[in-house]
Amino acid sequence: MPDIEPIHEFVFTDHALSEMVRRQITEEDVKTVLAKPEQMEMVREGRAVYQSRLEMGKPPKIYLLRVFVDIDLVPPFVVTVYRTSKIEKYWR
Repeated sequence: MPDIEPIHEFVFTDHALSEMVRRQITEEDVKTVLAKPEQMEMVREGRAVYQSRLEMGKPPKIYLLRVFVDIDLVPPFVVTVYRTSKIEKYWR
């Protein structure tokens, strides 16, 4: 697997911010995934999903945090974010 380019500077869309509040995902969690992603997959031209396994919630549990990013913009835009317990479904 080729090296994944980390993202350190980015902008949250309004949609991403509202979904993060609704889904109880912090900006810090998103920054962690974008700075050190375990995997990255192109969804379509210009849009990638960065993902990593993170311990979240109370009691803590391992989730896959998926961050959808428009990487063809400068700076990149975080479009939406979600977490899932179905890690094996998305893990490549």
